[in-house]
Amino acid sequence: MTIVRSLLLFALAALAEIGGAWLVWQGWREHRGVLWIAGGVLALGAYGFVATFQPDPNFGRILAAYGGIFVAGSLAWGVVVDKFRPDRWDLIGAVICLVGVAVIMYAPRGH
Repeated sequence: MTIVRSLLLFALAALAEIGGAWLVWQGWREHRGVLWIAGGVLALGAYGFVATFQPDPNFGRILAAYGGIFVAGSLAWGVVVDKFRPDRWDLIGAVICLVGVAVIMYAPRGH
């Protein structure tokens, strides 16, 4: 159950961070206005709190593993929201990142 909780927290963090960055992008680059930017800033702030709920106590480990989630999640966001079509190298890179997440977070450790 701990792994499931951790994965759900990673997904929530990705939604907050990637969604927040996208809102800022839309507000500034696409000229949608300050409310979009403000929503993005709030979402990015929420992202900062989500990691604190991870069961592992090591900030560096969590943030390093989240980097892989961010890479794969950003590509997925692009596909769903911006109709981006990743090529095979994007997909291979995302898989490598997710394998890294699994190794960093969920490999057996002798505690």
